[in-house]
Amino acid sequence: MLNGLIYLAFFVPLTAFFSVLAMLGGLVDSKGGLAHRCALAWGRAGLMMAGVRLRVSGAEQVPAGEPVIFMGNHQGNFDILVLSRAIPRRFSWLAKEELFRIPLFGTAMRRAGYIPIDRSDGRKALRSLDAAAKRIRAGASVIVFPEGTRTVDGSLLPFKKGGFILAERAGVPIVPFTINGSMRVNPRNTCKLVRGAEISVRFGAPIPTSGSGALKGQPLMDQVRDSIQDGLEL
Repeated sequence: MLNGLIYLAFFVPLTAFFSVLAMLGGLVDSKGGLAHRCALAWGRAGLMMAGVRLRVSGAEQVPAGEPVIFMGNHQGNFDILVLSRAIPRRFSWLAKEELFRIPLFGTAMRRAGYIPIDRSDGRKALRSLDAAAKRIRAGASVIVFPEGTRTVDGSLLPFKKGGFILAERAGVPIVPFTINGSMRVNPRNTCKLVRGAEISVRFGAPIPTSGSGALKGQPLMDQVRDSIQDGLEL
């Protein structure tokens, strides 16, 4: 537990520092490029502080030059840091509206082009999905955790439909990914931190959501789930 508390003592100021940089970067770069680079530097610094070793496979399967939705499992608190380093192209986070209300951090997220989703009621959620789909069709790639929360034992939780509705409305490919090791580095709801551990990210083949032969609804969810499950090391 002590390791985790010491890490937080340095990580929280680090997050505030890069949030301020991202806000300032957004003032001179309306496209969010500087803010996104601040997010990448934040991820690199956070992993280095924890002594995490990152292993990435399948990055060559990530399409270039078109927007996609990255969709994968959610193992632990380090997933966000890991994905900021593993994904080989610019991306945005699809995150709940409440996170954008956090002082400094929320403003930095907006400056970096991240997309809020209001889940307070069904009607607002659908409007948020329509707005997000429009952003994606315009060129933004986003990350979605279809489980909606972190796993307890490493196995996949039931998937929520929102990310798949978004993918179908946007009409862009889903790139599945599987994270292994994040739960061991920092288990859910604890301050325990295992230093020097390895976290791996495996990207699967893109799954189309539009065009001839594209799956919809439950078959699409099943195909994405199968791809993520194939990469799990339990």
